[in-house]
Amino acid sequence: QVQLVESGGGLVQPGGSLRLSCVASGSVSSITVMGWYRQQAPRKQRELVASIISDSSTNYADSVKGRFTISRDNGKNTIYLQMNNLEPEDTAVYYCYAFWNIYYWGKGTLVTVSS
Repeated sequence: QVQLVESGGGLVQPGGSLRLSCVASGSVSSITVMGWYRQQAPRKQRELVASIISDSSTNYADSVKGRFTISRDNGKNTIYLQMNNLEPEDTAVYYCYAFWNIYYWGKGTLVTVSS
């Protein structure tokens, strides 16, 4: 079992920055991939934003490349999503996920980009 808790969401103006954090607990040593999805509206499908695997290689959605950076701190069992130059289209609930045989999800943190 893996538990995930996100933090760091909030309201930010276009062009601003936020950093999301996700702390993992439980069977963290078995996790192979962690990352972030977002859901921009309740009926809209979640989309993968960024992921980081155990060898620290990363993957990004085209829409966030060059603006978002995913990183990890293994000592703190935490991953981060640094989001720069935010756009209104980035407004969404951001969910942290971890994969080990199955997907584990956090409860999400809301990011609102608006002037």
